[in-house]
Amino acid sequence: MLVPRLASTLLDLNIADRAFHPTTFTQNRERLLGQDIAAAFLGEVVREARRRRLVSEDHFTVDGTLLESWASLKSYRPRDDQEPPRGGGRNPDVDFHGQKRSRDTHASTTDPEALIYKKGGQAAKLYFIGHALMENRHGLVTDIVLTKATGTAECEAALLLLDRRPFARKRVTLGGDRGYDNKAFIEACRERQVTPHVAQNVSRRRSAIDGRTTHHPGYAQSLRKRKRVEEIFGWAKTVAGGRKLRYIGIRKNQMWATFTAAAYNLVRMANIEAANA
Repeated sequence: MLVPRLASTLLDLNIADRAFHPTTFTQNRERLLGQDIAAAFLGEVVREARRRRLVSEDHFTVDGTLLESWASLKSYRPRDDQEPPRGGGRNPDVDFHGQKRSRDTHASTTDPEALIYKKGGQAAKLYFIGHALMENRHGLVTDIVLTKATGTAECEAALLLLDRRPFARKRVTLGGDRGYDNKAFIEACRERQVTPHVAQNVSRRRSAIDGRTTHHPGYAQSLRKRKRVEEIFGWAKTVAGGRKLRYIGIRKNQMWATFTAAAYNLVRMANIEAANA
């Protein structure tokens, strides 16, 4: 009864009604974006999970993942020279050897909001970053946001997700990887009544997480639970086709990410209840 109930709430349909035509979404994309229908749908899915007691209200995990934009590096050109490369047909050869490219001087002609980013041993590409807030009981997505790929995006998005959750001043724990282990973020969490259970980063530096947090048994449990967020990103990139994004700009890709999170939750909820039947 879960899907018909959601359809009735958001689309004024019941199980006996004829489904809308597939082109309805494309013809009304601006209305969907402007009225934030995707966020309303995800919110209703999360509320249904709460009604079924599948969601923790006390323990969460946050993480981000790189999402390759639709734009290619060939579109990343100087801002004062937006002419496409000549010769070679629709897919010309471009030699970037010896050129210095930065965000201040270059932008993609295909998707100006996509930024060049390099993480670890990965090749530099044009990316966005998807950030998910996961509850720790069953690994459901409670919120998701897409941002530009900047070095501070993960911590900034994590605070945004914390502020957007219901009962934002309720004391909770927040798990995360060592990328969130910095003094400013830890202090911002504690100001929000959030206990930061993030992994310590002690590589040639001092961790912002001290013994007040690490000695607690819940800290180790949060570090184990946080790894489940990778299942969400893995599903989004394989099953939902997000290994390379198919839309231009943050707004359209945000709608895709939000609907993807809702779909993941529905599949996960069905599997949980089937296992407990």
